[in-house]
Amino acid sequence: MKATGIVRRIDDLGRVVIPKEIRRTLKIREGDPLEIYTDNEGEVILKKYSPIGEMGAFAKEYADTLHQVSGHIVIITDRDKVIAVSGASKKDYMDKALSQELERVMEENTIVFVKSENDMSSIPIVEGDTTRYTAQIVSPILSEGTVIGSVIMCSTESNVKMGDSEYKLVQAATSFFGKQLEQ
Repeated sequence: MKATGIVRRIDDLGRVVIPKEIRRTLKIREGDPLEIYTDNEGEVILKKYSPIGEMGAFAKEYADTLHQVSGHIVIITDRDKVIAVSGASKKDYMDKALSQELERVMEENTIVFVKSENDMSSIPIVEGDTTRYTAQIVSPILSEGTVIGSVIMCSTESNVKMGDSEYKLVQAATSFFGKQLEQ
């Protein structure tokens, strides 16, 4: 366990403040859910909770199905990292931190739709991603009005175009995941 040298007292309501430096480093935002664990040595462990991360195996199967239907790369993320990949190398994406551009798109709850390689506005998916995506759809997953992740369909092949069918597949996926997590 990493020592920070920061000490905080518990207040009369049992609350403790997580220092700003730690929240910034771990990308913990106001309102983010945290899981609380204890271990055998009496330590309390706080872990950022990812509701969509709990659906990892299901997300993988969904990504595989979307890839089989569309023929494109499909990536599913939570707010911080990639949780499922199909149609691309898992080592290039799985469990990697999201790019700042993707985090911004999710934070602003916007949709990126790059229809073909003539449109140069694709965004990197993970930190350090230098891949040129020739077509890309990025859509945030909303649950109870809060962005909890994203579904991405993309291609690196030349002469690939994405249209309404791909857009609707991605929208169906984001809607499905959002509704599953609201139950």
